[in-house]
Amino acid sequence: MEMAIRREQPSSTVVPMVIIGTLFFVFGFVTWLNGSLIPFLKLVCHLTESQALWVPFVFYIAYVLMALPSSWVLNRIGYKNGMVAGLGVMALGALVFIPAAETAQYGLFLVALSTLGTGLTLLQTASNPYIVCIGPRETAAMRISIMGLVNKGAGVIVPIVFTAWILTGMDQFTPEALAALSDDERTARLAELSGRLVTPYIYMTVALVALMAFVKFSALPEPVLEEPVVDGEAPADRTSIRQFPQLILGAVALFFYVGVEVIAGDTIGLYGQHLQVAQWGMLTSYTMVAMVAGYLIGVFCIPRFISQPQALIGSAVFGLLFTLGVMFGSAESHTVASLLYGWSGLATVPDTVMYLALLGFANALVWPAVWPLALQGLGKFTATGSALLIMGIAGGAILPKVYGLISTSTGDAQTAYWVMLPCYAFILYYAVAGHKKRQW
Repeated sequence: MEMAIRREQPSSTVVPMVIIGTLFFVFGFVTWLNGSLIPFLKLVCHLTESQALWVPFVFYIAYVLMALPSSWVLNRIGYKNGMVAGLGVMALGALVFIPAAETAQYGLFLVALSTLGTGLTLLQTASNPYIVCIGPRETAAMRISIMGLVNKGAGVIVPIVFTAWILTGMDQFTPEALAALSDDERTARLAELSGRLVTPYIYMTVALVALMAFVKFSALPEPVLEEPVVDGEAPADRTSIRQFPQLILGAVALFFYVGVEVIAGDTIGLYGQHLQVAQWGMLTSYTMVAMVAGYLIGVFCIPRFISQPQALIGSAVFGLLFTLGVMFGSAESHTVASLLYGWSGLATVPDTVMYLALLGFANALVWPAVWPLALQGLGKFTATGSALLIMGIAGGAILPKVYGLISTSTGDAQTAYWVMLPCYAFILYYAVAGHKKRQW
């Protein structure tokens, strides 16, 4: 089935937005659980920091391996059925977590995470262009920002739930407490900790299957896809996705963006654990709260007060500044956290941890700004273009791993965050000039 065939434009975007918003909540819940899983599995499976960062690698590398096959699937069965299939694969991945938790086998955990990533690839390849195409393109970043609020709202909730449900009584699992046990006692205690994951993933499997049925029998229409237009005319000579520079450069920008987003969200727990921050299991929530603040700006300000390229420029500049704050800030002072939320009574964190969390604010508007800029004028190439952009999510696999290798080899987890500087520099280039290119 050729997805460039025109469909009747839905009379209202409310119902599709609610359905897709539910899916984006699922994206956030599954994705940002990794931030808590990484230090958890490091403890349970006796891992180094570099080994623990295989978690985001296997999760996000699925986007590279499965993005183009996902495009093929969407062209055959449609966007709606593609979403249903993606949820089914995710349910299978959640099931694999159960024997992984019971055996505490790290390899099995990685298989489960890879399966979840595969399902999410199909789901995201279908849902992201849907949000772009469902209404006026100039307000696409605003719609994606709404989805981001839902996604990162789940990211705020899941570390809190994980900490409350899984990480209670962690004083039994400190290095000192474990060192005092015999080998058999230590193994049994860590097996008990790993087994705490079984019940949550049973519930997750049931929820994903229920969501499959909800989407399958919903009134979600197929999106309307425009014909490709470049400079106001249909480009008859465009026969390959490689002939759209704004798309190729956009995919590179997303590669760097997802890399820095995952570094900020998934390594903050490890970094907090390194600094002996008591609430390390919840630190991903700090990054997600900052992202929510950024998305709120997107919802209310794009395109009313700022354009999509202007939002992208601001994101890149803040990213550069906050990265420098992580690298050169104080790991002892709590001044930044005290100023931002000390009045609330919540426990404050060191300045470098806070700057790492604030990268969530800088990152928030990159994804919603890049997608409509990169997909502009693709028309019948939209599904393939979406798959290429989804492949950019591989940055979430590779760049955190690079950070982990540098951090482990140098023994300096703080300075190793320099890997984010060239990433934000390229995003700034795309915001200023890259998205405007229509010819190589």
